This record gives sequence, structure tokens and C-alpha cells, in this order.
Amino acid sequence: MPRSFERNFVFASLEGDSVFIVPWLLSWREMPDSVTREAQAWLGRGGVWDRFYAERWNTPRTRASNRLLPHRGFGLLVRDEGAIDGIVFEDPPRSLEIILGEGRAPWTGARGGSFQVLTGSAYLADQRVDGMVLDMARAAAGDEPPGGDWAFLLSGDSIHFVLAADIEHGGEAEPLYRGWADRQDDDMQWPEIRMEWRRTEAFPPARRDIPVEWEVRSTDGSIAGSLEAVSAEMQPGEGPGPLLPVRALLEVVGTISTRDGDFPVHGIVVHQRR
Repeated sequence: MPRSFERNFVFASLEGDSVFIVPWLLSWREMPDSVTREAQAWLGRGGVWDRFYAERWNTPRTRASNRLLPHRGFGLLVRDEGAIDGIVFEDPPRSLEIILGEGRAPWTGARGGSFQVLTGSAYLADQRVDGMVLDMARAAAGDEPPGGDWAFLLSGDSIHFVLAADIEHGGEAEPLYRGWADRQDDDMQWPEIRMEWRRTEAFPPARRDIPVEWEVRSTDGSIAGSLEAVSAEMQPGEGPGPLLPVRALLEVVGTISTRDGDFPVHGIVVHQRR
């Protein structure tokens, strides 16, 4: 049975009223005799998005098809046991390196995916920026629907939130999000969260509406909040139409409230329709 995989690394650091974001979005799908792989990366800063890497390539299908593989200017720093310590981009004169630091044990999603927040550093030419990194991995088999939208939100150094939907929007069932947060030595989890679209904007190249405002709430009232996009990078995909696939990276600001208080947040929401 063919399988599809995604592995995403998002470095984020708050810089005053804006956020420095480097998302590496990696996906691959098994075909009968090969594996189709795709890697894209952006640098988001001051509301401007620069997609500095975009490659699609095929590799032979092997027993290790579920592993990440470097390609051209995209490299990996890997320990002997296979753990990834960093991602390297080299295309002279440009270079960008993301180093992963320490983190607590990963959280597990509703369908077995893993989500882990770690300390990290970005090295851009001779500049070093310290921040946090989300390392997330998901998989789907056969006709199983892929995982849905997700968010990585920072509130200063005090707390970091991860929200992830079990399925994409637009199907027969409404997506159900699971949420996690780490605050100092405390982990918080919410098994049932809704992220309702309060406002959308048309994206004519894909003939779809893209969410730009959200209301966050759990059924038990233990978490609530609102998010609003302040910048976006949107890409239409290929397909027979009339509706095309779309991926949107949205820099967001807002407030998340838990039983521990209200937290202003700044981060990224990734919206995708395949």
C-alpha cells in the first residue's frame, strides 16, 4: 500500500513586533517503483516572504523510503542513530543553517504524528538568531486523508503553542484540532479544539478562499483565543481544476487564553488543500 509522508521544521524567533520565520516543508510519496519527493523553504521577515528553495525529484523505492534525503543545496546534519541535528542550505553566495537544540519528549497526534518543540539557532551568513524550532512528522497510507492545517505560536519566552488538525478543511467532516503547549516545566494538552474561520480572502489563482482570521476554542472552555494574519505567502498547485491545490503560509498575531492566563502570540499558520 503506498504511503505519503511529511516532515516539517519551522524556526521562529520574535524580533520586536515581528517574527523571523524559516519553514522547511518536506514531503514525499511512494509510487510503485519510485518515491516522489518535494522540499520547499522560505525566509519570512518583516512581513516579506522569500522562497529560497523549491525542488521536486524522484528516488528509487527502498525499505528506507520513509527517511529524509538531501538534495542539491539542501543538506542534513544527522547523528549516527539517525536523529536530525540541523538543516543546511548552501547556494553560494547564499547560505542558511538551522541548528536544533534541546527539547522535551514529542507530543503524539490523533493519527500517530509527532510534534516536538526545541530550542534552536539560525545562522544566516555571519548573523546568528536564537529562537525555537517545531519539528513535526505525519504520514498517511493509501486513501487515508492527509493531515490538516497546523499552527506554531510563540508568546515571548514564556509559552509555545502547537495546534494541528486531523484532516483538511472542506470535506464532509469538520476538522478537529489537537493542541499542546509547553510552559517552563509544564506541558499542557487539549484533545479537542475548533479553529473556526472568522474571515477569508479570495485567492483567484487557485479559485479558493483562504482563511485570514480564526477563532480558537475547546469544548470544555479550557482554551480560547483569536488569530489574524498580518502577512501571507500563497501558492497554487497543479491539477485539472477548476479548484486547484493551494498552500498558504500565514504570519499571525493574536491572543490565546488558558486557565493560566492570557498570552499574546505571534507565529505561523500553514493552510493546505490538496
